[in-house]
Amino acid sequence: MTNPGGDADRNIKRIPMASLLLKNGTIIDGSGRRQADLLIRDGRIAAIGPDIVHASGAQLIDCRGKLVSEGFTDIHVHFREPGQSYKETIRTGSLAAAHGGYTTVCAMPNLSPVPDSPDTLALEQEIIDRDACIRVLPYAAITRGRRGQELVDIAALKGRCAAFSDDGSGVQREEMMRAAMQAAAREDVIIAAHCEDNALLHGGYIHDGRYAAAHGHKGICSESEWGQIARDLKLAEETGCRYHVCHISCAESVELIRQAKARGVRVTCETGPHYLTLCEDDLQEDGRFKMNPPLRRAEDREALIEGLRDGTIDAVATDHAPHSAEEKSRGLQGSAMGIVGLETAFPVLYTDLVLTGRVSLERIIEALTSGPRTAFRLGGPVAGLQPGAPADLTLIDPDAAWTVDPADFLSLGRATPFAGKAVRSRIVLTLKDGKPVYQE
Repeated sequence: MTNPGGDADRNIKRIPMASLLLKNGTIIDGSGRRQADLLIRDGRIAAIGPDIVHASGAQLIDCRGKLVSEGFTDIHVHFREPGQSYKETIRTGSLAAAHGGYTTVCAMPNLSPVPDSPDTLALEQEIIDRDACIRVLPYAAITRGRRGQELVDIAALKGRCAAFSDDGSGVQREEMMRAAMQAAAREDVIIAAHCEDNALLHGGYIHDGRYAAAHGHKGICSESEWGQIARDLKLAEETGCRYHVCHISCAESVELIRQAKARGVRVTCETGPHYLTLCEDDLQEDGRFKMNPPLRRAEDREALIEGLRDGTIDAVATDHAPHSAEEKSRGLQGSAMGIVGLETAFPVLYTDLVLTGRVSLERIIEALTSGPRTAFRLGGPVAGLQPGAPADLTLIDPDAAWTVDPADFLSLGRATPFAGKAVRSRIVLTLKDGKPVYQE
């Protein structure tokens, strides 16, 4: 494990940018797994198959006992720069992502300045171009300043961003969301919604359930999420907009989206590793258990797992949201909303869902790779694990056993509900365009 700075920089330069032969690995994607070698030339996959001859000049990497996956894609992260670089920077966030096996991430727009115009988006893009070690795609805001009052110029921002979102707050006015979806439909871009009805929050900060009642906390009801999803699904059906629902957390949300998909609504959605593996029964009086939306009932967790299994949920996204240690030190009531997740996502999912038989490894890999890539149309003419595709790859040791220690994170954020958790599997190498961006 390395930390940001010199050690991390040395770690990602050990293998030269050249031809690589990944030998004796298990190639895995959503369709299954197979024993095969994988040859990389000039940053792209040159060949996949059994017993590829070791070409002269190629660096050989023995992958015996390891899984070789397409690099993970996270369509929901917060890298905090520009504006709050004390929490995270593009550099530290992208290093953390590489450590977690990610080669593409989409960075949310709750920044300062908000990326709501070509000029403000260009400020963020300049930092990305300078500092990111993986592919970082910015979001643009739906409304000016994320204030919900004036629509951004979607046509002017199209092609400069992955999607449009006011994440961190929901678009409260139905007429504003309708206008956004109409414009998005004309331009064939994605509206990615943080669904939260402010009128139903009543000062809450954890789920309005057993734990809140027993410990005197103010709760957030599930309807604050699913009610706005129901509104937006009606608008998406009306406008034909491509609509993505961020971080769903409750059973009603899963069922609404399942039914909408069956009707042909152009909707995709994501949930987070923490919603799939934790619930309100796991809460502690500690800010590292505070996120938005909150951890909900065990029944909600089970509905999310079923939604992942049956394909209602397209992607698992971390909602990686770093804060300073001081901002997360004020308990459940006073701490800032948000936890980090890039560096624990796969091991937590593998440990709690795959090894327990709840969800297949292939489905988890799909939800981390082709699922989000397809939902956001992030692949080029050739993508995935096939010749000609970019060599964006993740090498996983499924047998590694270790304990989550936030002190080992490359992210500046340390707040995770999984601190101290014993997990299985570890990312040992991440390649972006054939270049190592993380190596254990």
